Amino acid sequence: MRTAIDTNVISALWSTGPLGSQMTAVLGRACGEGGLVICGPVYAELLAHPKTTEKFVDEFLNATKVVVDFVLDELVWRDAGRRFAAYANRRRRSGGESPRRLLADFLIGSHATICADRLLTLDRQRYMRDFPQLRLL
Repeated sequence: MRTAIDTNVISALWSTGPLGSQMTAVLGRACGEGGLVICGPVYAELLAHPKTTEKFVDEFLNATKVVVDFVLDELVWRDAGRRFAAYANRRRRSGGESPRRLLADFLIGSHATICADRLLTLDRQRYMRDFPQLRLL
């Protein structure tokens, strides 16, 4: 069972709050059930975490056996584009402002849908509507 990981999960691990220890347990369990993976957009977002360096991120991923898919297949890009367009159209039709979610969210969801068996995220609601078939952990 391959588990894709959202940026917010790793950020929680790096925090000093109680959520960090919860995420450690969940990630440990997920790792025991199969491989852990992040996509390139998650890697890029991790580099923006306060006080991290590229070396720190790389060492953390290596130590936790998290694989990075830096190259996203055309299928992932097309799926993310379609879902992002549908989201943007829903926002416009509802009279809402410009889309608030970033394309990166859709790349993360599409990568998990196509390249993994499930997504570990702290934003379940964010993914449930646009990725209803995606198993969330």
